[in-house]
Parts: sequence; C-alpha cells; structure tokens
Amino acid sequence: MDVDKSSSEKLVLEFKEDTDLTEMMRRRVSSLQKTGQKRQDGERLLLPHEAVHRLDFPVQELNFSRWYFSLSGHGRVTITGISQHWTPDLTNLMTRQLLEPIGTFWRNAEDPEDSPLKCLEADMQEFGERIAELAKVRKVMYFLFAYKDGSTAGNLDCTIEFIPEK
Repeated sequence: MDVDKSSSEKLVLEFKEDTDLTEMMRRRVSSLQKTGQKRQDGERLLLPHEAVHRLDFPVQELNFSRWYFSLSGHGRVTITGISQHWTPDLTNLMTRQLLEPIGTFWRNAEDPEDSPLKCLEADMQEFGERIAELAKVRKVMYFLFAYKDGSTAGNLDCTIEFIPEK
C-alpha cells in the first residue's frame, strides 16, 4: 500500500496484484480442464487475460476523490469489483459477486502514445464512490483486472485517491 504523504487530507492507494490468489484461481481452471468437469452453476472462472488485484484500506471512512491511471502504449483495461461476500480461501468466485459499474479505460492503437487515456467518466466516478462505500465495511477489497488489446500489467499504473472523513 502506498500512502501519499504530501497531504494529510488525501489518501492514495495502489491496486496490488494478488499473485497467490490469481494462481489459485488459475489452478481451479486447470483442474477443471484436466478432469473434464464443469464449473459450478454461476461460477466465474478466471480468464487467461485476467488477474486478481487487491486494495487494502488503512482507514474505513473515506470519500472518493479521483483515479490516477497511466498506460504505456495502447490497450484496454477493465476493472471489476468483487463484493464483500466472497471469501477466496473458502468459496469459488460466483458471477453474482461481481459489482457494477465496472471501470474501463483505454487508448486505441491509432491514438498517439502520449494522448490521454479515454474512459467512461460517469461509470468511473460511480465505481470510485462504490469502492469508498464498501471500504466502510472492509479492510481489503478484491478486483478482477482484464488486460485487452495490447495492455498488460507491466504497462499499467493504477491508483485511487480518497479523502478521509473527519
């Protein structure tokens, strides 16, 4: 967790890839493929271009301020929140546990590399506010990051800024 020390009124948190949880979910997919079994009804399996990230909240009373994201090159990144009802060490991820709206930002292949990223601003605002609401009841929250059209975890930097409630 990176906390911005430049201002006591702002809290900037970094989305961190949870490699252990991502690997556990990949093993689930591999196991189903090897044994020829089907997923549970409603189960959400991890796709090859996805990874699980986490956001750790050092305080619970937060107001969403803004997103910071940068993407080297072009591509599309989709961030989907996972509800607080998922306990990854005990249960498989179910589609009903995925939250809306999702956050999506991108740069098209024909766009100059130094052009600003595009996003659906209203959805990103609502998504940030939803994360702040869920932070009130959680110390950690999980997300699915989907990398498409040339984006990778290595060319993405994504943080979210909150203002702690007084």
